[in-house]
Amino acid sequence: MITIERVSVMNWENAIRGARNPLNSWARSDSSYDENGQYVLGENDLSLAKRLAHAGSDHRKYLRQILVCLDITAPMYWWKEFDTYKVGTVANSTSTMHKIHAKPFEREDFSMDKLDEDGLRALDAVIAYLESQRLKFVEDKSDKDSWYHMIQMLPSSYNQMRTVTLNYEVLANIYYARRAHKLDEWHVFCDWIMTLPYAKDVIAYRGEEEEP
Repeated sequence: MITIERVSVMNWENAIRGARNPLNSWARSDSSYDENGQYVLGENDLSLAKRLAHAGSDHRKYLRQILVCLDITAPMYWWKEFDTYKVGTVANSTSTMHKIHAKPFEREDFSMDKLDEDGLRALDAVIAYLESQRLKFVEDKSDKDSWYHMIQMLPSSYNQMRTVTLNYEVLANIYYARRAHKLDEWHVFCDWIMTLPYAKDVIAYRGEEEEP
């Protein structure tokens, strides 16, 4: 399970202006803001954006200046793979160290969409144990053993929310590295990437044709 919320895309105007700096071609820029405050690329700017994206990472530096901020809720097993992308990303997460005891454990705290009945019964047993240790810790916060029991028994299916900031270059790397991954969460994430403004033009763009 993965949930993506509160998405903001920023800095297209400055990124495109910077993309025109090498040839001093600012006069050819034809983009503008629409009535909704969205930055709309004109024909000239879109053509330039596509050509630079196709030319490779040395030429598409403007992609690193297009910023995306979002909230992602996903299981720890997915976050372990996401953490591969350290350069060009910033994330603030909810804390298992400080707040794991703040609410009762329940099924909805875990990604369990692939579990059968046997798996759900096993998860319920783990949840019951975690909750018993949480109650002990809430009653006596000096009982460090119960806190460790929660931390060490917490399944990798436990969902964590992080506020993440990254850029289009990072998203391009993620898209081509993860779109065929065995985890469904990566398919959902890569499909979301393609919903971003001009993603099909500058992230999935390959010459005259877009990736299917």
